[in-house]
Amino acid sequence: MAAGTDDNPLLDMRGLPRFDEIETAHVVPGIRALLSGLDGALDRLESDHAPTWPGLVEPLEALSERLSYAWGVVNHLMGVRNEPALREAHGEVQPEVVAFSMRLAQSRPVYEGLCALRDSRDFAALDPAQQRIVEVLIRDATLSGVGLEGGRRERFNEIQTELAGLATRFGNNVLDATKAFGLTLTDSDQVEGTPASWRELAAQAAREAGEADADAEKGPWRLTLDQPSLWPFLQHARSRELRERAYRAHVSRASDGERDNAPLIARILELRREEAALLGFASYAELSLASKMAPAVEAVELLLAELREAALPAARRELEELEVFARERDSSLDALRHWDVPFWSERLREERYAYTDEELRPYLPLPRVLEGLFGLARRLFDVRIVGADGEAAVWHPDVRFFRVRDASDQEVAAFFLDPYSRPATKRGGAWMDECTSRSRVMGDGGVRLPVAYLVCNQTPPVGERPSLMTFDEVETLFHEFGHGLQHMLTRVDHGLASGIRNVEWDAVELPSQFMENWCYDPGTLTGMARHWQTGEPMPGDLQEKLRAARNFRAGSQTLRQLFFGSTDLELHHRFDPERDGSAFDVERRVAQENTVLPPLPEDRFLCSFGHIFGGGYAAGYYSYKWAEVLSADAFAAFEEAGLGDEEALREAGRRYRDTVLALGGSRPAMEVFRAFRGRDPSTAALLRHSGLAS
Repeated sequence: MAAGTDDNPLLDMRGLPRFDEIETAHVVPGIRALLSGLDGALDRLESDHAPTWPGLVEPLEALSERLSYAWGVVNHLMGVRNEPALREAHGEVQPEVVAFSMRLAQSRPVYEGLCALRDSRDFAALDPAQQRIVEVLIRDATLSGVGLEGGRRERFNEIQTELAGLATRFGNNVLDATKAFGLTLTDSDQVEGTPASWRELAAQAAREAGEADADAEKGPWRLTLDQPSLWPFLQHARSRELRERAYRAHVSRASDGERDNAPLIARILELRREEAALLGFASYAELSLASKMAPAVEAVELLLAELREAALPAARRELEELEVFARERDSSLDALRHWDVPFWSERLREERYAYTDEELRPYLPLPRVLEGLFGLARRLFDVRIVGADGEAAVWHPDVRFFRVRDASDQEVAAFFLDPYSRPATKRGGAWMDECTSRSRVMGDGGVRLPVAYLVCNQTPPVGERPSLMTFDEVETLFHEFGHGLQHMLTRVDHGLASGIRNVEWDAVELPSQFMENWCYDPGTLTGMARHWQTGEPMPGDLQEKLRAARNFRAGSQTLRQLFFGSTDLELHHRFDPERDGSAFDVERRVAQENTVLPPLPEDRFLCSFGHIFGGGYAAGYYSYKWAEVLSADAFAAFEEAGLGDEEALREAGRRYRDTVLALGGSRPAMEVFRAFRGRDPSTAALLRHSGLAS
């Protein structure tokens, strides 16, 4: 097939992406051809439109959908199949995509048409979702600089283009730095204490790195900064020297040489301050919150302070307790260092709750976990999830495809699942993203169904053995599936507000964090935790130990999130480099009130803080805690119904699906929450679930 525009699979929007045919060579000509067509369509819309829903908003949705579909495929491949040629192609056309996006967002004729629609008699006849879409489009146009003129608009657009490029470079640097580090260990003393599952994974990594004879018991083993490799090593390896080396490499990723993200951070923050000033905001944080659920920076700071008041004393007690425990067992230990905390925390947890993570793994094979997860979805939301492998093209042989059917056996959605870590080409972390959104405009006479990408980085299979998951990996899968449910079970037919679209960023984590709670539910855990060989359920006493350990070191875990959120907010609200020094100086000052073990002098975690410098959480990392208040309170409704009462659970599940999952961004998040809960949210459930209630 030619790599030009004729029959370019990237531009085929009739169904699911043709991942088996899309090549890097299709990106530049395909995206340029698409942009050319969209430019013409926007010209026609600007010159001739009626200020009505079908005359203006529906054509806008169609324009946006065509771009988001094709460019979304390219961005998706950048995350899961990142290769030098694709980076080059992405970088070549990204400025052109940003330029068109800004032209669309700043279109004065479109903006004036939307304002005319809002002010017309026709507006009252629109349904609430349509009214909200119009109002949000007007707001977003304002925040995108539609009111700027001349040189100010030109400068604003230059900033957007540069920021997009910097975010891509930031993420690529983190991926490359993570991939660049690797220690080949040849002595059994170097891996003493590590579980068999880690040694098998490390031997597999060594074979992939060229050690053809690597063996799980004899070595060599390869330690990397990929989470399935790094974290178990920090938890279990007895070699303090190697733990230190791995930890220092982890916190200094992308902070030197050609991959140094420090200059990018300084430039990103500078550009964001300038962007906010151009739009009339005192800080980028104020600009960010203009489209979020939180009413003001002060409200966010109040929440963080309330949680800090509960978490900080608990975290101090936990550190003191851990230090006493460690010194009693190792008299040579002078003081706990950062690379000691995971190791001794795991020893304390094992002693206190009498189980190890390795005891859990055999009961958590991915196929069984999926059965339990899908069973929960059917139990609560009356949907059936069926495997459909082979019915859609995929980007890697490990990727699976599923269809979602309702109680009448009608298909309502579908999703791809890419579960395993591939550090050479796949960025770290886990995420849900849109493949297609629910839309009547794009439905070819009906409603186009939503399709999601669910991407994790969990432990891969080794040999003939399936992926045996850590419990953290199980929680991550449930988390991303929660995002997927909101995307897939929406009942909004307007693509500009269906699923997660138009949902305030600090509320978008509600469904994901809500699903994590079900990992500890006895019915759910019994259903999914079955031995990969015998099929026997996880013993009841082991389940009880797991639930008892849920809040182990909860103060420390909460404080860690508060540190990230507070650093993010400080950098985007008060930071002045002429007065405050560098971003790293700010981080260290914030650490004084938000950590019990101060960061190392050479710590450069900001250089890999992709959420705020390479993703969408700038001045919004607090959203995890803001939404956790909502999600804990939402789960409390199921607790109040009675977790053992199936009829009451189904009723609560129906209300949750009809509100939180169905309404998407068609109504403000607070209204959606009140519709489900019957009142405003409270922090009481979160503090209780975390064991931090006074």
